[in-house]
Amino acid sequence: MKEEEIMATIKVKQVRSRIKCPKDQKRTLDALGLRKMNRVVEHEMTPSILGMIEKVKHLVSVEQY
Repeated sequence: MKEEEIMATIKVKQVRSRIKCPKDQKRTLDALGLRKMNRVVEHEMTPSILGMIEKVKHLVSVEQY
């Protein structure tokens, strides 16, 4: 098997405001690279990224491509 496996990529977009969210959710959004509304970031689909998305799933939308 090759060392350079192609991982699936996902787009994450912040669709709801972070105002009045707990600090840990704000930090999770920061770790994902989402600092403002309607920003889109791309990440590889790894277990750690999926765990962060699961934590803030009510604030973001996700597309897999």
